[in-house]
Amino acid sequence: MTKPRLRGTILLIENDPAIADSIRTSLSASEYGSFDVEWVRQLSEGLERLGKKGIAAVLLGLALPDSQGIATFESVFAAAPNLPILILAGKIPVALARQAVERGALDYLTETHLDYLLPRALRNAIERKAIEETLYLEKERAVVTLNSIGDAVLCTDNSGTITYLNPVAEGLTGWSLAEAVGKRLAEVFTIVDGTTGKTARDPMEMAIDQNRAVELTVNCLLIRRDGHEFPIEDSAAPIHDRAGRVTGAVIVFHDVSSARSMSSKMTHLAQHDVLTDLPNRLLLNDRIGQAISRARRERTHFAVIFLDLDNFKHINDSLGHAVGDKLLQSVARRLVASVRASDTISRQGGDEFVILLPAIDDPQDAATIAEKLLSSLRSPHTVEAHVLHATGSIGLSVFPSDGEDADTLIKNADVAMYHAKEKGCNHYQFFKIDMNLKAVERQSTEAGLRQALVKGEFLLLYQPKVNLETGEITGVEALVRWQHPDRGLLPPSQFVPIAEDCGLIVEMGRWVLREACKQACAWRDAGFPPIPIAVNVSAIEFRDRHFVDGVRTILSETRLAGEFLELELTESALMKDVESTAFLLRQLKMMGVRLAIDDFGTGYSSLSYLRQFPIDVLKIDQSFIATMAASRHNSTIVSAIVNLGMSLGHQVIAEGVETEEQRADLQVKFCREGQGYLFSRPLGVLAFARLLRTGLANAVVN
Repeated sequence: MTKPRLRGTILLIENDPAIADSIRTSLSASEYGSFDVEWVRQLSEGLERLGKKGIAAVLLGLALPDSQGIATFESVFAAAPNLPILILAGKIPVALARQAVERGALDYLTETHLDYLLPRALRNAIERKAIEETLYLEKERAVVTLNSIGDAVLCTDNSGTITYLNPVAEGLTGWSLAEAVGKRLAEVFTIVDGTTGKTARDPMEMAIDQNRAVELTVNCLLIRRDGHEFPIEDSAAPIHDRAGRVTGAVIVFHDVSSARSMSSKMTHLAQHDVLTDLPNRLLLNDRIGQAISRARRERTHFAVIFLDLDNFKHINDSLGHAVGDKLLQSVARRLVASVRASDTISRQGGDEFVILLPAIDDPQDAATIAEKLLSSLRSPHTVEAHVLHATGSIGLSVFPSDGEDADTLIKNADVAMYHAKEKGCNHYQFFKIDMNLKAVERQSTEAGLRQALVKGEFLLLYQPKVNLETGEITGVEALVRWQHPDRGLLPPSQFVPIAEDCGLIVEMGRWVLREACKQACAWRDAGFPPIPIAVNVSAIEFRDRHFVDGVRTILSETRLAGEFLELELTESALMKDVESTAFLLRQLKMMGVRLAIDDFGTGYSSLSYLRQFPIDVLKIDQSFIATMAASRHNSTIVSAIVNLGMSLGHQVIAEGVETEEQRADLQVKFCREGQGYLFSRPLGVLAFARLLRTGLANAVVN
């Protein structure tokens, strides 16, 4: 294939006109290119022309009028280091021409070669210089790239001697390029196995021996020049020449300390609860799986504990999630301090914790730990100036009798926990097979409750409060019932506790309050004399942060004056946090709402709170009324409550009045009002409207 002819301007710096003419003649008829020749006779003229650019090559004589010898070449080379320079050696010693070549000239030509070698020599010189320039640029580009990438790069020759380090490699090894070049790889790049601490195999040697890219040893540590160790990752590969022969190796590596630290953190976060840093459900299930394998292999037992805090929702709703979260953290610390190092405490979410006891000799061992856990919670927790009490209920299941997989063991421990909760706070209960039947019933009830509000299955019944002397209806209490599609009309005892546990009680309570207020207004609008309507409020509702605003909103929406709404709360609900309770009650009183203590006499024995709380009504618990005749002690309690209420200016109402004897006894004790089956069972809306229309006076007197 014929090469294309070159074009360009040749600068001839030569004093001899004959040589200049010969060169012009040779280049004008050349098959190797079309060259224009610019001839100058002095060095100064040549340097001036080089300053104007546009020259493809230089033909230089070293015997000029204003410069002689090697100094002439050096001046031209300094002015045009990137141009090909050919020395004209016709009238100078060949040794001098060779010296110029050693210092940077591409070649030299004798006088006899000018006519036929010059064109080809010029073409080759120009092409060679162009190739050299291209290679130089590529090399510079490669060096810039290697110096700017984020990975460390280190090269060796076949013998394992270092030939190159980029800046990142300098930083990671602690060796500069100048210090490292010529040294053995192992001296600069010292790596050990992170597990065994032994020297790791030379990756360069492996790459050269196997003639392929190889990965670094897993868990490889680089020991920097100052002795600092850190993990590195990546690979080594052989370097080949044009013939495919291996001439050395290159290793590319990077520090993975941060990546491994982040990976470790991410793994920890994936397996641990963010709030308490306890193992989460994922890690717990893995450890239960390990415990199952070990127990089957060794034919041993292990236990699973399900712990649920009692009344945590009250604290969370009344004091806020920030306080609730800190309480959970305090609980977690106590639980961890109460178990063995081999045990696993996991937070499942909310206030639920599951504890794995991977090795027990006897179920009683698990019972002992359960008691220890409950005991650790009994002391009050101080959180942001609040003194909080958080007891727990515990259920236990044992492998393999109560389940042979993690889900079953946890589920059965959960079932047992609910049975412990039914016994009261601060108890534990082992799983029994018949508990599942009750658990299924409970789950069915809970599932039905979630749909009951949507489907409108709740209804209110109304029971009058009566003046014991005149029979006049003085008020009414709204009582919620659930019209279950399969089980019929259910009393509150069969669904309210479940609603409290599953968090539906607040929504249900608001529905009851709104419906009761709407009905009171409906009776008023129908022409009946306005009477106060009473609504029971659970402790969870009362501690809900939106309770007071909810009451205000409902009164506004239904247009019921606050004085015709009476909220009944138990002593235990009021005494959870006396200071907070007093504040909430004062807010309700500012709306005109009447406040009653339900089941009075069954809760706290201290009566000092009666002076602190703006209470209007005391309702004597029906258990005292039912046993007045048979128990002198209870009869005395009823008298004391009536006298206490009268002395404090409170209205006193007796609950559960069922006989004339009880009514008469209460009148003797100066109790003015009562409520119970003697006067009326809870009635529907229409039946209670008829009762308001006809009255109860004759029925009571007669």
